[in-house]
Amino acid sequence: MHSTLNRAQAVFGFFTTVALVVAGLAALSVLFYPTDGVTSQVKVRDVKVTKGRPHYYSTRKEEYAQMRFDLDADLTPLFNWNTKQLFVYVYASYPSDSPSSSSTSTNSSSNSASIIWDTIIPAPESAYSFDALRERFFPSKPQSKSSGRKSSAKKTPPKVKAKATAKSAPGILRLRDQKPKYQIGDVSGRMAERSNVTLSVGWNVQPWVGALWWAPGSGSLPRTHGGVGSTGSFALPALKGKQQQAQAQQGRKGASAV
Repeated sequence: MHSTLNRAQAVFGFFTTVALVVAGLAALSVLFYPTDGVTSQVKVRDVKVTKGRPHYYSTRKEEYAQMRFDLDADLTPLFNWNTKQLFVYVYASYPSDSPSSSSTSTNSSSNSASIIWDTIIPAPESAYSFDALRERFFPSKPQSKSSGRKSSAKKTPPKVKAKATAKSAPGILRLRDQKPKYQIGDVSGRMAERSNVTLSVGWNVQPWVGALWWAPGSGSLPRTHGGVGSTGSFALPALKGKQQQAQAQQGRKGASAV
């Protein structure tokens, strides 16, 4: 007869096999979930180039670009039963060569991409999650009258209300004049007066089990379907001091011509 240890090993092996099969079916079931309804649009509001030090102890100053933007996106089709969270980002693509070096190198056509803003959107809580089942079968104790009065006296801040409404419709983004989280730079230390710069929207679907799904055009596999918002090409302005000097010189030329 089998011992208790052998029986426990057999049960555990059967359990891991069943769990692996169920996880594989859950990962493959995402292939039949359509994501064609994804839409996103991004628009540039303001672009400026500043100069600063890359770190505290550096004596060299480099140029950095900062971009404000508007974002409208409907990413709700990316949420399904296997979605844990969604990583959304806005990135800028620009030529790798600075304007001074582009005149000397004729065969340079490589582009660089840098993220200027990102956020994580968690999936809505399932009715069969651990916390939901615990609250259903083991509800929390009601608060006393004194604690209830204290809690009712405190008003809910507007940020908490905004988060609660965002949870009801995950994947809906409406941003206006959004500040960038990160400023972008280059190895050469020069960013001013670069042309052919574009802003695009990207995302990464992080499932509970299975492969990571990326936005179209990201270069990674597998990819989701749906429209990726992108702006037209624009140029970065000159530094603030140089731009003022150029405007002053133009004003002087216009005055002398008159």
